Amino acid sequence: MTRSPWLAVGLGAALAAGAALGVAAERVVVGRSLRTDPEGDEPFGTLRSPSVQVRAADGAILHVEVDEPLIAVDDLTIIFCHGYCLNLDCWHYQRRDLRSLGRLVFWDQRGHGRSTRGSVRYGADTIERLGLDLELVLDAVAPDGPVVVVGHSMGGMTVMALAGQRPDLFGTRVRGVALLGTSASGLGEVMLGLPAPAARIAHRLAPVAAAVLARTDSAQSLARDRANDLGLLLTRTYSFGSSVSPAINAFTAEMLASTPLEVMADILPSFEQHDAVASLAAFHGVEGLVMVGTNDLLTPASHSREIVRHVPGVEFVELPDTGHMLMLERYPEVNAHLRALVARVRASVAGVAAS
Repeated sequence: MTRSPWLAVGLGAALAAGAALGVAAERVVVGRSLRTDPEGDEPFGTLRSPSVQVRAADGAILHVEVDEPLIAVDDLTIIFCHGYCLNLDCWHYQRRDLRSLGRLVFWDQRGHGRSTRGSVRYGADTIERLGLDLELVLDAVAPDGPVVVVGHSMGGMTVMALAGQRPDLFGTRVRGVALLGTSASGLGEVMLGLPAPAARIAHRLAPVAAAVLARTDSAQSLARDRANDLGLLLTRTYSFGSSVSPAINAFTAEMLASTPLEVMADILPSFEQHDAVASLAAFHGVEGLVMVGTNDLLTPASHSREIVRHVPGVEFVELPDTGHMLMLERYPEVNAHLRALVARVRASVAGVAAS
């Protein structure tokens, strides 16, 4: 593959995939400045707890970790669902700072992190299948007690998929929902920070390009190991809305680059088809939080506003100068609003118990 076709194909796939290609360059470039970085000593990717293995019907093994609180206040559980081409480590600051809130559950979605893919005979992975996975995790680690689910990007879509499949769980077992930088529909129309004609080309090209690249060993090696300006540009542009810590940039790049291209290609078409607007009705009467960055190019603020329009009464927060990775870029604000959500859930649960 010549350099020019590679750039054309890589651009189309990586833009729609949220800078999933070429991001290994970030580690090389930002590593030089970590010594002056206030987050340079932060132990990203090292927070661990004993794992639970949950098996899906198609054979996928879901890696789940549960952080038990030092002092158990009640039986409330908070489950965190990560986004596309990430893994459970993206919740680093939430895991570090929110341990006193209750039982914290983190899991790798299928094909991501330490979770495996299912059998190919069951067909391609879809957002609907991710919703079924979330139900399995819920049953495995939180069979009793109130639950709060937190979903970022694809993780938010996973929560919506579960709401469409099992609306009876919401308001009964699931008492709180936080949707961060996500969308209920219309992802195929997102401009990706590009002129409209270029965005249409990127959307059309991305699924085919990703599938081709996933079958090409040399392309996979190049996507992960070759330092290039395209990777740096995509990572910085599509992950953040401000000048964040170089260590956070490097950490994000590491997660993105670690996701196999075949996993990326398998799920990618599902985004274009994603339409969970009808499922939002399940969130009525559930304590809710919707947060988004004003500079999010992948799931724009308008998509969060549309969610809020269908779920009146939820708390809505737009974070200025913030991109798609808001739980890293603006973790103090995200953590504060998650604490408030959990407090509302506890008050709601206590009110029901007292009545």
